[in-house]
Amino acid sequence: MFPNRGGWRLKGTTTLAIKCVDGVIMATDTRATMLPGFIAHKKVKKVYRVTRNIGMTIAGVPAEALNILDLLRANASIYQIHRRRDIPVRAVAILASNLLFSQRYFPYAVQIVIGGYDPEGYHLYSLDPLGSAIEDNLIATGSGSPVAYGVLENEYNDKLSLNEGLSLVARAIQSAMKRDVYTGDDFDIATVTRERGYVELTTEEKRSLLSGAS
Repeated sequence: MFPNRGGWRLKGTTTLAIKCVDGVIMATDTRATMLPGFIAHKKVKKVYRVTRNIGMTIAGVPAEALNILDLLRANASIYQIHRRRDIPVRAVAILASNLLFSQRYFPYAVQIVIGGYDPEGYHLYSLDPLGSAIEDNLIATGSGSPVAYGVLENEYNDKLSLNEGLSLVARAIQSAMKRDVYTGDDFDIATVTRERGYVELTTEEKRSLLSGAS
């Protein structure tokens, strides 16, 4: 939920992410809404690869979020070319925070989650439209976040494996899709691990998770 801009109240979507002992999981629904009750699109992508070791979810105005994503990707590539190593997750989160804060007088109508791994371990950061960056083990954003948090906080612990986390995330996003009118249609899930980097689940893998979560 964001403040009014130009008389429009921007709201909707559900994105969530959790940190497991062997990876980070990010999930989003695919419904795009505008104005109260209007479904603008049913298959919108809201989780993206920043680099091999970092992913990002978006909520809010897509054009503004994708502009930030492009800037993060470009700067991460420059870092990796010059340093010959993966960029730390915290560095990407700080850059995103600075970009958001630089527009504080007319803020981007976005909320993003950045997660991945680096030599210090796995990390998740939530950033609001003014650039406040908070690191946490589990994060949910958007209008369906209260429902998702209810599922996540009831079952999450910091010793979850990636497979256990995938099942939990599927249940959380499914609950939000059932109970929040601005969340629905389908969902996307991505994992970030040291072994495979950023990977998005296939349609078959998502169907298997969804049937197991029912």
